[in-house]
Amino acid sequence: MAEKTSAGAMAQGLADHADIVHREAGLHRNLTPRQLSMIAIGGAIGTGLFLGSAISVRLAGPGVIFSFLAAAAIALCLMWALGEMTVAHPVAGSFGVYAEMYVHPWAGFAMRYSYWLAQVIATGSEVVAASIYCKHWFPNVPSWMWIVGFSVALVYVNARSVASFGEFEYWFAMIKVLTISVFLILGAALLLGFGFPRIGTANYTAHGGFFPNGWQGVGLGVAMAIFSFLGVEIVAVTSGEAKDPTTALPKALHWTLARMGLFYVGGLAVVVGIVPWNEVGLGESPFVRVFETVGIPAAAGVMNFVVLTAALSSVNCNLYLMARMLFSLSRGGYAPASLGRLSKRGTPVAALLVSSAGMFAALFVDRWFHAKAYVYMLGSAFLGGIFVWQMIFVTHLAFRRRSANWVKPPLRFAPRGPWSSVFGLTALTAVLISTWWVPGLRITLLAGVPWLVFISLCYLVWRKVRSPKISEGALQDG
Repeated sequence: MAEKTSAGAMAQGLADHADIVHREAGLHRNLTPRQLSMIAIGGAIGTGLFLGSAISVRLAGPGVIFSFLAAAAIALCLMWALGEMTVAHPVAGSFGVYAEMYVHPWAGFAMRYSYWLAQVIATGSEVVAASIYCKHWFPNVPSWMWIVGFSVALVYVNARSVASFGEFEYWFAMIKVLTISVFLILGAALLLGFGFPRIGTANYTAHGGFFPNGWQGVGLGVAMAIFSFLGVEIVAVTSGEAKDPTTALPKALHWTLARMGLFYVGGLAVVVGIVPWNEVGLGESPFVRVFETVGIPAAAGVMNFVVLTAALSSVNCNLYLMARMLFSLSRGGYAPASLGRLSKRGTPVAALLVSSAGMFAALFVDRWFHAKAYVYMLGSAFLGGIFVWQMIFVTHLAFRRRSANWVKPPLRFAPRGPWSSVFGLTALTAVLISTWWVPGLRITLLAGVPWLVFISLCYLVWRKVRSPKISEGALQDG
C-alpha cells in the first residue's frame, strides 16, 4: 500500500513538473548551437572584466590571478549544477523554474525577482560604463546622450526577434573573443620581449610583492571576480529558445567556461605584468591602460572600441535575460498576465519594455553620482546575483536527491555526491560576507538583506491573495 502511495505521489509530482514546464511554451526555438556559446560569452564578458577588474587588482595586486582562479572554480561547480538541470528541463525561466519545482514556490518567486532586479541595475551600470568609454574619444559629450542612444538601439534589437538578437550578439561577442585573443598574444610578446622591449616579470613582485595585501586581499578580490563571472547562467535561460537544447547546451556550457577561464585569468595576468598594480585606477579600463603604457595609442583606441562593444554586448544580453525572467514570472502567475504575452515573432515585448527601466535609472544615478555611479550600481546588483547562484546550488542538491528515483537518470556533469554544490554554496556564502570589507560593496549586505525580507513578504501577500481565487476556481469546477 505504501509503495502505491509513493508511486502515486511521484507520478503526481512529475505531472506538476510537466505543467510548470509547459506553461512557458510559445517562445520560438531559433537559437543555433553556434549562437548559444557566443551569447554566454557576451553575457559574462562585459564591464566585469574590462572595468570592474580594476577593483580586484587594487584589492589583491598581482595576487588577483588567484582571486580569479578561485572564482573560476566556483563558476565551474555552478555550470555543472546548472547543466544537469537545464538539459533535463530546457525552459526560459530556467533556475527560477527549477527552484519552484524542486525547493519551494517561494524560492522560484524570490530567485526570479531578485535576478530580474539585479539585471535591471546591472544593465544600468553597463550603460554607464559604456558612456565612460565614449569619453575616451568625446570627452565633452554629456554621458546622458550616450546612455539614451545605446538604450533605444538595444531595446529595438531585442524587440525584433530572438533570431535577430542571437545573430547580433554572435558578432558582438566575436569581436570580444578575437580581440582578447590578440591581446593575450600581444601581452605575452611584451612580457617576453618578442618584437618589443622586454618588460619581464618585475611588476609581479615589485610594489609590495606578489601579495601586497596578503591573502586577505586575494580573498576580498574574489568578490569582484565572482561579479565578473556573473552572466554565465544565460546559457540556461537560452535553453527555452534553443533549437536542439539536449545536444547544444552541454557543448555551450563546456566551451563557455573554458574560454572565460582563459580570458579572465590570462588577461589579468598580462595586465598586472605590464602595468604596476598600484597604478591601475577605477576611472579607466586596465586593458586600455596597458596599451597606453607601452606607447601604442592607436591600439589603445581600438581596445577602447572593443571594451565599448563588450559593455553594449552585455547590455544586449541582460535585456534578453530580464525580459525572459519577467515573462516566466508572468506565465507562473507571479506578475501581470500582460507581461507573458508574445509578439507575432515570439518576443515578450511588454516584459522587455518594463525591464528596460534599469537603463533609465542609470540616467539619474549617473547625474547624481557621476564617476562613482558604476560602483554604487554594481554593489546594489551584487546581492541578487550571489543569492541566485546560492539557490542554484541548493536547488541542485534537491534535484540530485529527487532525480535519483527516475527511471532514466539525467545527464551528469558534476562528480558523484553533493560535494561540488556544497563547496559552491559554502564559498559563495563566504564571498557574500566578505563584501562588507570590499570598498563600495558594503551596500550589498546593507541593501540586500532588506530586499530579501521585502520580496519574501511580497510572496506571502501574493500567496494570500491568490489562494481564495484558486479555491473559488476549484469550487466552480466542482
